[in-house]
Amino acid sequence: MDCKIEALLRTEVQAAGLLPQGFRPGDHYNSQFHPRALQMAIVGASDAINALGIPWREVQAKITPDQLGVYSGNIMGQLDDYGFGGMLQSRLKGHRASAKQCPLGLNSMCADFLNAYVLGSVGHTSATLGACATFLYNLNAAVEDIKAGRIRVAVVGSAEAPVTSEVIEGFDAMGALATESKLKHTDETETADWRNSSRPFGNSCGFVIAESSQYVVLMDDELALQLGAEIHGSVGNVFINADGFKRSIASPGPGNYITMAKAVASAVSMAGIETVQKGSFIQAHGSSTPKNCVSEADIFDRVAQAFSIRDWPVTAVKSYLGHSLGPASGDQLIGCLGVFRYGILPGIKSVSHIAPQVNNARLTIPLQDCKLEEGQGQIAFINSKGFGGNNATGVVYSPKLTHQWLRKRYGETVFADYQQRNRQVRRQANAYDEAASQGELNVIYLFGQQGINEEDIKIDTNSITIPGFEKPITYATDKEYPDF
Repeated sequence: MDCKIEALLRTEVQAAGLLPQGFRPGDHYNSQFHPRALQMAIVGASDAINALGIPWREVQAKITPDQLGVYSGNIMGQLDDYGFGGMLQSRLKGHRASAKQCPLGLNSMCADFLNAYVLGSVGHTSATLGACATFLYNLNAAVEDIKAGRIRVAVVGSAEAPVTSEVIEGFDAMGALATESKLKHTDETETADWRNSSRPFGNSCGFVIAESSQYVVLMDDELALQLGAEIHGSVGNVFINADGFKRSIASPGPGNYITMAKAVASAVSMAGIETVQKGSFIQAHGSSTPKNCVSEADIFDRVAQAFSIRDWPVTAVKSYLGHSLGPASGDQLIGCLGVFRYGILPGIKSVSHIAPQVNNARLTIPLQDCKLEEGQGQIAFINSKGFGGNNATGVVYSPKLTHQWLRKRYGETVFADYQQRNRQVRRQANAYDEAASQGELNVIYLFGQQGINEEDIKIDTNSITIPGFEKPITYATDKEYPDF
């Protein structure tokens, strides 16, 4: 006789970074049967769109339908009961798989949901995956498409909800997570300090898994000025390099040396060596695994030597949030924008001291918040190291530097006109921020409301016109390979 007996096991992993208690993203729109990560993607992307302070129809009116790009994906897919998790468990539990679990579990659904239910986009879409560097991979794709002139507006982000028993068990089996016994052994105490269990560059013993949803909107500089958009910073480059041959697929490797050195060299070419030496800081991957703490600090030190940088400020937002996997570098980016705005470098407060094996000879790793002086905090290097050799480093410039370059490119008259338009945009953005802080998120979810009648699509030899969009999509006329 076959029988099934329920058995409850207590895992040694007792910490995770969750959304605030009582905040349920699915309550803000009709989220029936949506996996948690997709709920978070809908709410996060809506928040980014609403925070623009510009009605989305005005943005769409300035561009052709194919000049909008959506770049979003997550590592694990959707593994709760409404996604792959429910599909794979259903027969074992004596249930039947639903028609929604398989498609909604796909990694690309974070982008697909935004196209179909938030933006109504018929433009470019991409779901690039790169382990813990996934957000930076998608940011890189967006930046390169904007530089090439293929798109003018990009919605970039990632949403991940990996706090499930199966995912925790999998990472724990790798020895990657902070556990009760590890924390007790590390701290030489009888109780585990779970509130401070994510410890970048400290006496760390593993990372703390987390969930997050991070979305940003990028525009080319000309369009941003035309719309009066609030400029929180600008992305110069994102560099991506692999590790080459390696024994352990999960261990650090040499690729991050390449990405960091390229990133610093890029910033030097844009802002000058002195600005990089005195006005830059690093938002470290800082996953809190012992190997990462040592290897990442060594990389920073070697690059600092090469570019004669001393007392290089380093912070790590994972000390507050844990490691959200795909969106982790999005967490870092938002942290950097906060440094630009408020002039405060957050300290790594979860550690009492920097571990002796961490090489911080040329680094400043503050354990308390630091007020930055004038001229500091103008360039951020966002570093990410992912399983499998997925290394990425992004270069982000402050609004102050960005404004200087825009004045130089377009002249004072054009920039003054932009500032005039920006005042109204800023008021609208602030009004939304106040409402959102009171729980009025105004989530955009347009299920089946604005479908395109395919019979009304008009095609000729020069363009294609899509119903609901003001401008037609024109075909490229330049011969791509003139030597053929």
